[in-house]
Amino acid sequence: MNRLGLIFSSLLVVFALASSMLFVVDQRQFGVVYALGQIKEVITEPGLNFKLPPPFQNVSYIDKRLLTLETSDTEPMLTAEKQRVVIDWYVRWRISEPSQYIRNVGLTETDGANQLNRVVRNAFQEEINKWTVKELLSTKREVITDDVKAEVLSKVKGAKPWGVDVVDVRITRADYVDTITESVYRRMEAERKRVANELRSTGAAEGEKIRADADRQREVAVANAYRDAQKTKGEGDAEAARTYAEAFGRDPQFAQFYRSLDAYKASFGKKSDVMVLDPSSSEFFKVLRGNLAAPAAPTHPRK
Repeated sequence: MNRLGLIFSSLLVVFALASSMLFVVDQRQFGVVYALGQIKEVITEPGLNFKLPPPFQNVSYIDKRLLTLETSDTEPMLTAEKQRVVIDWYVRWRISEPSQYIRNVGLTETDGANQLNRVVRNAFQEEINKWTVKELLSTKREVITDDVKAEVLSKVKGAKPWGVDVVDVRITRADYVDTITESVYRRMEAERKRVANELRSTGAAEGEKIRADADRQREVAVANAYRDAQKTKGEGDAEAARTYAEAFGRDPQFAQFYRSLDAYKASFGKKSDVMVLDPSSSEFFKVLRGNLAAPAAPTHPRK
């Protein structure tokens, strides 16, 4: 029994020793082997590797993939015309030389990101100072990012190289600070309102002009129609007067009787109109009596 326990314990010790001496490097990582705090070996290929057990040798891992660093602050920058703008950007970078990176930057990707963030921001500030807002937003954006990338590369590959590669630099947003943006929006709103009011005024003036022209045309049309109607009426009255004159000229007594009828007809315009006449003295009744009575036969003396 003691012998089995000893064998089992020995196997456990061997297994623990082997596990501390073997390590696996992933295809996404660099493996850095340290011997008493000094870099002993950098393993760039994935696979199973061997090292001495701690504390003689230790291993750490650094990401070899393409990393993205995005802006983390909103502190404004000044353009050439002293306008305060906020720039959002990102940088694509990777660790290419783990030994240089560990010696000059740090042990983790966060150390490199922090230092790179500072360098990129300073480079952007220097470049933004050279251009106007219009150039920043339109024609010079590519020039600015290219110059920033060149400036950052000169820093990371200088006297103490960082062991990193900067692949790309891009601006994702360029805008005024909030106070200026709000002021610009207010000015734009005021300008749009002014244009809208001007259009409304112009439309109202055009509407009044159209209505005035329509009223004028209506008045002209009514006047022309009234003129034509009066002309036609006058011609009709003239023709009626001619016809009446011709008819009345043939029989004056009938003409007098007809005119009397018209006069009495005009006197009774309403059903409630009443006229009191004396039959003995009224010319109207005299005419009626004269017309109703048979005319006397003319007598001619004999010769």
